[in-house]
Formats: sequence, structure tokens, C-alpha cells
Amino acid sequence: MKTSVNVGAAAPDFALRDQDGEEWRLSARRGRVVVLLFYPGDETPVCTRQMCSVRDRWEDYAATGAEVVGVSTDSVESHRKFADRHSLPLRLLSDPDRRVAEMFGAKSWLPGRAARAVVVIDAEGRVRHNRAAPLSLFRPKDDEVLDAISEARRS
Repeated sequence: MKTSVNVGAAAPDFALRDQDGEEWRLSARRGRVVVLLFYPGDETPVCTRQMCSVRDRWEDYAATGAEVVGVSTDSVESHRKFADRHSLPLRLLSDPDRRVAEMFGAKSWLPGRAARAVVVIDAEGRVRHNRAAPLSLFRPKDDEVLDAISEARRS
């Protein structure tokens, strides 16, 4: 799937609400690497495995210094329940109209859902990695995401 924001381009700013209802704004993270993990939905089998895998490797993610967030079209309340039920350490952002997902090329063939995608943005706000897949069974490997973070830190 072609991405809307190409690697090397400046990432567009956006603000979304997290599972606590707090605003999360990309531009406020300038100066550090940011990872956007787009996924189709809370409590679905592949998505739950993906987010629990991130949880289980959280020390490795935290050691990179990157801010890692999950993004789906589910509601703030759904995210809160999902994060609580699975003890997820990362913030989950609600993108109910798919606006942000579509900006980064994470448009799913499933109505109202985001595609699974990994976007890594460097400390200067440039996209360094953008892999989106319209098929929801694709699940990024943690080592691949961690490698993309390392690449973004070197750029």
C-alpha cells in the first residue's frame, strides 16, 4: 500500500486523545524519536497479540528512548479498558475518523478501521520508516520495529 507520508518527509502534526482522555500532540514530542503503531482494533486476536508483545518487550522499547504509542479508531473508553485488561504500558490514541491513519497511509479495506502500520519519526520530525499493510493479519515483529527505531536515532 502506498503511504501518504513518504520516508524522508516531514511528519504532519496532529493531536489525538489517549486512553485517559488526555491530548497527545506529535509536535510536543520534537527532540525524540516517536513510533506510531497503527492497528485495526482493541481486543481483536492479532491486535491483542501485537500490543501484548510490545508490553512483553517494553524494557527493550524503553531502552531506545523512543516514545511508542498505539493508534486505532477505537474510542478513548475502549482503549482504557483494553490497556487496563492487558496491562499495556504504552499510550493508546483514539483516531475515530481515521484522519491520522490516512495521513500516514494506514487506510484499511475494513470500513472505519485503520490498517496495521508502523511509522517511525526521528527527533527532527521526519518520517524514517513507514510500513503499512491493508491486510490485518500482518503483525510487525518487535525486532524490526526496534531496528527501525535505531535507524531513526542515527539519522
